[in-house]
Amino acid sequence: MKTNKFLVNALILPALIYVSSCAYDPEEEDPLFWKVSAQQSLIRSFELRPLVQRAKNVILFLGDGMGIPTVTAARILKGQLQNRTGEETVLAMESFPHLGLSKTYNVDFQIPDSAGTATAYLCGVKANSGTVGLSAAARRKVCNTTFGNEVESVLKRSKAAGKSVGIVTSTRVQHASPSANYAHSVERNWYSDADMPAEAIEAGCKDIALQLIHNVDIDVIMGGGRIYMTPAGTADPEYPKDPTQNGIRKDKQNLIDIWLKNKEDSVYVWNKSQLDGVNVRTTKYLMGLFEPKDMKYDLNRNSLMDPSIAEMTEKAIRILSKNPKGFFLFVEDNGRIDHGHHDGKAHHALTEAVRFDEAIERASHFTSDFDTLSIVTADHSHVFAFGGYTFRGNSIFGLAPLRAADNMPYTGIVYGNGPGYAIKNGSRPNISKPIIEDKEYKQQAAVPLDSETHGGEDVPIYAKGPMSHLFHNTHEEHYIAHVMAYASCIEPYPQCSMNVWAGSGALSLSTALFSLSLAALYLLKY
Repeated sequence: MKTNKFLVNALILPALIYVSSCAYDPEEEDPLFWKVSAQQSLIRSFELRPLVQRAKNVILFLGDGMGIPTVTAARILKGQLQNRTGEETVLAMESFPHLGLSKTYNVDFQIPDSAGTATAYLCGVKANSGTVGLSAAARRKVCNTTFGNEVESVLKRSKAAGKSVGIVTSTRVQHASPSANYAHSVERNWYSDADMPAEAIEAGCKDIALQLIHNVDIDVIMGGGRIYMTPAGTADPEYPKDPTQNGIRKDKQNLIDIWLKNKEDSVYVWNKSQLDGVNVRTTKYLMGLFEPKDMKYDLNRNSLMDPSIAEMTEKAIRILSKNPKGFFLFVEDNGRIDHGHHDGKAHHALTEAVRFDEAIERASHFTSDFDTLSIVTADHSHVFAFGGYTFRGNSIFGLAPLRAADNMPYTGIVYGNGPGYAIKNGSRPNISKPIIEDKEYKQQAAVPLDSETHGGEDVPIYAKGPMSHLFHNTHEEHYIAHVMAYASCIEPYPQCSMNVWAGSGALSLSTALFSLSLAALYLLKY
């Protein structure tokens, strides 16, 4: 065995290195190439100036489960989809001039979930795992701890300030991340009344779908989630012969009809052609529910029936931007990045991240950095990693160049735990290129679990536009909501002073006054 390993390292590895040397641009061998590249970056850095004016619009792009390893791997995949080596690619989000890191723990959990984190970055307070729109005084599944512990989102406060507001997601619109925009629930999975225990309903708790249409006047709602909006037995328009896709509500309410009845100039659509036909000039309210539950992975998406995340984002911006007071828009990629990782399917997770980046780029064509604060972040990471000393230009889904200690091949991408655990009779399977290139392939995992878990490391925050420079180091996750509120001068900062950064002298005085005003508000409340 030792002789075989020696031969591999001594004979095969140099050959592989020689072959891999053809993967990159020959110009990269010249030191001048890298000096010019660095000098161009320096020039762009010198040109950076903080935009300190008020943000008319705010867009929060939330990549569910999009940790830093996912961003890096998505960058490579994006380049490789464009027939490049991939490593040198720049994602749209990576072009944002300001960035920081977000600490994602929940109040009660070191490794967070998407409900508690959504409450943090949307409502401005850290919360418990599994609860949405509630402070940490609430207890998961305990209905009576809802009341008095509600916290309001930036979306709701933006609407109160006269702005238009919208939600775009590729998950169900009642899912944990989007629901923190409008709901207060001690259980993130109470999507409809059919998902709730009788005692919770009797105690006065409301399901998330019901809160979607009653809690906040939301102008644009797009994603999945039809099944939670219609009475039990209601046939789905897309899958009329599949009873598993029927509506499930027990209260016999059709929430879609109620929403339409109460909204002037409102439109409901459930497929792409209907969405394409929506007149943005005459439509004030738009609800698009494109699947019974979550929307399909992009690799499985029927492009004739379901819109992409970029197409939904564009339509939302065009409708919301008619408001002269501005808008707030929440765009959640792809909770499907998250789902892909949970399934151990890196092909799906990374493709969703690339499509999410396309939505970010599309939004830039319909907004201006001068008046729109755009933020890209994640709620948490995953136990996703890639390594193995792969060569430049190696497929992000490909094999490492050498075999492991068990003399079996392995992929560069691995998971710390999850459904891809594949050890049988003490050995791993002998995988090959056709197997790992399948979009449904589950990357190997170290620990067997039915669903891969979230990770606990910090996640990135990318920002551009007014007040984007306020992201500058490692921040608590709830800080994101406060930056959005401050930049747009909404509660709790309706009297925000935009000349705080006028100069070094003004800085200390204005900051001191601002800090004193916040302290006074805190003392009055507590």
